[in-house]
Amino acid sequence: MKNPNWHRDELILALDLYFKLKPGQIHAKNPEIIALSELLNKLPIHYIKPDAEKFRNANGASLKLSNFLAIDPGYAGKGMERSGKLDEEIFNEFKENKELLSKLSIQIKQIAQNTELTSELNLLIDEPSEENHTAKEGQVLYKLHKYRERNQTLIKKKKQQHYKKHGNLACEQCGFDFEKTYGTVGKGFIECHHKTPLAELTLETTTSLSDLMLVCSNCHRMLHRGYEIPRTSE
Repeated sequence: MKNPNWHRDELILALDLYFKLKPGQIHAKNPEIIALSELLNKLPIHYIKPDAEKFRNANGASLKLSNFLAIDPGYAGKGMERSGKLDEEIFNEFKENKELLSKLSIQIKQIAQNTELTSELNLLIDEPSEENHTAKEGQVLYKLHKYRERNQTLIKKKKQQHYKKHGNLACEQCGFDFEKTYGTVGKGFIECHHKTPLAELTLETTTSLSDLMLVCSNCHRMLHRGYEIPRTSE
């Protein structure tokens, strides 16, 4: 069976390395490409690897970087001509924003190298929606975001704080109150959204109650799809 297609996060890591290498350095024996291969195998993304031996090996990683050569208008040669649509999209997205590319790459690397955290992130089941696949920051940072949102200790404290202040657990975005609409079955129910932008989320980020927002399910989905809200302090 064929291994899964390259994911956005993987291409971010590959493109970041591509911009740091010269064309003649793109080969399977380059230590940096070997390190990229090892990193790709640690990402909490692909759970099924039909051909584990070849999955994102150094040869495959070097071929992916060669795909970027074919896309790069600054390269005089041909490069590999089997680049995919997503390869081209990500190349064009970051070719003029290498600073953000490098920032996202560093954040993804830090997560992938944390064995305990990646084990936790692997337990998060992908949602049946396009949200975690379209986030420009990638699925790894999105999973870290979800992981932070599910900190039950913080959620409990946030609910207590909000109830003490407002006397309810209504959505802070639209005002929907589950208890008012559904009665006792909705009592105490509300979802929690982490307001820190994904691009700013790092392992060192400490989540405070002011970083959290109580929201209904609909608003939560829209926030994850990119709806922006102004950050406010408690």
